[in-house]
Amino acid sequence: MARIARGTTRRDFLRAGAAAGAAFGLAGTALDSLGAKTPAPRKLLILGGTAFLGPELVEEAKRAGWTVTLFNRGKTNPHLFPDVEKLRGDRRSDLKALEGRSWDAVVDTSGYFPKDVAASARLLSKSVGLYVFVSTISVYGDTSKPGIDERAPVAKTDQPDADKVSGANYGALKALCEEAAEREMPGKVLVVRPGLIIGPGDTSDRFTYWPVRVARGGEVLAPGTPDDPVQFVDVRDLASWTVAMIGRRRTGVFNATGPKEPLTFGPMLAACREASGAEATFTWVDAKTLEELKIAPWSDMPCWVPPVGETAGSRRVNNGKAVGEGLTFRPIVETARDTLAWWRTLPEERRARLKAGLTPEREAAALAAVREKKAKG
Repeated sequence: MARIARGTTRRDFLRAGAAAGAAFGLAGTALDSLGAKTPAPRKLLILGGTAFLGPELVEEAKRAGWTVTLFNRGKTNPHLFPDVEKLRGDRRSDLKALEGRSWDAVVDTSGYFPKDVAASARLLSKSVGLYVFVSTISVYGDTSKPGIDERAPVAKTDQPDADKVSGANYGALKALCEEAAEREMPGKVLVVRPGLIIGPGDTSDRFTYWPVRVARGGEVLAPGTPDDPVQFVDVRDLASWTVAMIGRRRTGVFNATGPKEPLTFGPMLAACREASGAEATFTWVDAKTLEELKIAPWSDMPCWVPPVGETAGSRRVNNGKAVGEGLTFRPIVETARDTLAWWRTLPEERRARLKAGLTPEREAAALAAVREKKAKG
């Protein structure tokens, strides 16, 4: 129990305690042994929460003092967080476990279809103070110009009720999800639009390909030029910022990508080399030659798209609003080093084949073709 300073009456102490509780601005209060009001635990619901960004949000929220509840089907990593309350259901068909409950905020990490987001937001509209929807910068319909900010028009689709996600409708459906959340909870929605999320735990291998490939050493096929732009955000930085925004009850739309200063492919690959300590060299192959070799942007060359034409601004999105609200970024070499360390803990059969990037055989064939082309002049 706290010591009461000499000369302070019990009434003074109780008044001070009540004032401190009010200053926190939390949803509820409890009485301590002296009868003073103290802030009640803040309660956070996460829809999903068991893959990549989800676990980072859980850990960050727990560190910040939140009491966390997870709602999901229990099929992905059900062993995680044995100390956290888990409600079972299917957001597409069964939300009964959420009925009659209340939380200070909810984070929706698993919304891809507008009708599903509308259903969860509608159910929680009177029992949750803030709805956080994790969206994507892919919502933008026109990425031909650098500097896209949150006011830019979003993509449209003529199939808003689609029940399957594809590369063609992903961004438009996410935009409709944003609208659905705001329609059900007007003025109480925080929309987080991340760019490519990278770091330990990323099972897509979209960034992981580069530190893993560079760590093998030798001649590495690199796309475009060293000056081609690249943008992404470390999953841990994104989680930390999102939880902080929830704590401050921020609403609105934010492009949550990074880093703060422009980054290009040359320094990114150099950071991967520094992180691995490998002796690797980079052979830069222009976009036209890559196309001739049937090496596709993004899938075969992760993180990269040609900075011209329709995609000229896709890796130059304006993140100033989020940075102004405290979004920070760890050094890329740290992300590369930690990603590589995580990758090395995976089972051998998982590490045998990356899910993104070129296989060693395709890369070797492409490098040979590039050398032959140069020899012919």
